[in-house]
Amino acid sequence: MSNNKPLVEVKNLKEYFNINTGLFSSKPLKAVDDVSFSIRRGETLGLVGESGCGKTTVGRTLLHLYKPTSGEIWFDGKKIETKKDILEYRKKSAMVFQDPYSSLNPRMTVSDIIAEPLDVHKMYKTKKERQERILDLMAKVGLNSEHANRYAHEFSGGQRQRIGIARSLAMNPEFVVCDEPVSALDVSIQAQVINMFDELQEELGLTYLFIAHDLLVVRHISDRIAVMYLGKMVELADANEIYDHPLHPYTKSLMSAVPLPDPKKARENKRIVLTGDIPSPLNAPSGCPFRTRCPHATDACAESMPEFKEVASGHFVACHHVDKIN
Repeated sequence: MSNNKPLVEVKNLKEYFNINTGLFSSKPLKAVDDVSFSIRRGETLGLVGESGCGKTTVGRTLLHLYKPTSGEIWFDGKKIETKKDILEYRKKSAMVFQDPYSSLNPRMTVSDIIAEPLDVHKMYKTKKERQERILDLMAKVGLNSEHANRYAHEFSGGQRQRIGIARSLAMNPEFVVCDEPVSALDVSIQAQVINMFDELQEELGLTYLFIAHDLLVVRHISDRIAVMYLGKMVELADANEIYDHPLHPYTKSLMSAVPLPDPKKARENKRIVLTGDIPSPLNAPSGCPFRTRCPHATDACAESMPEFKEVASGHFVACHHVDKIN
């Protein structure tokens, strides 16, 4: 499905936000702290982690919606640096937002919403060409052409998300960041939308970064899965590998929470419940960010952040005790 040359590469990406803590003092909130990964052409990389771990910030920084604090973003073998690079890169990449209710302009008709990227980048010569492109996009995502002149509020959540997806495909992008695109939808609609993502990927050769916190959804759509905790990447492997053999204590806990359809297996499944609360990213623990909730933590974990290293073919993990606990 995918060849080995990466389409998107992220090297040591950091995104810090300065938060005012007093009258004249501020402190960096390390939303994304030294994250590196690559996505091969035609592949779906799933990015999971609990709320507030920095997943969405990774997606937005990757598309330069936020200016990266430091680190490099490469697209198709070219480093994205200048304003011109960013403009070119934005024509080839797109984003599907989490909330189909707030990401669509209530004052615009569906056809204007979908055509907005075409208007911005002046991608058509005649009105007729613009209209044909809109109807073609609507057909791709399963919307009827008679919906074109209606407004977003007249649609259900699932249909609105389809409008958002059609808009993201307007420029024929190669790379799409899907930021929890189904978490605001009913479960019955989620499956339809996810299957549509799969079909569009096959048809258009798309590459996805698929951000979600529902692990079953991610497993269904992803080729590889990356796990984030408090701004750091803690594990990355093939989707099946990370489900069957999670190595990081945090990933193990996440996987133990995935519901199993077989009641006998579900009863035997030992749920790993984490103690303690997630620390604030403003006051993240020293060393490994997970150590305050980790049953295996030692002094070494407080002293240094473990290196994110390859422990088996294609399986990366950041843990000092990975050999001891597996």
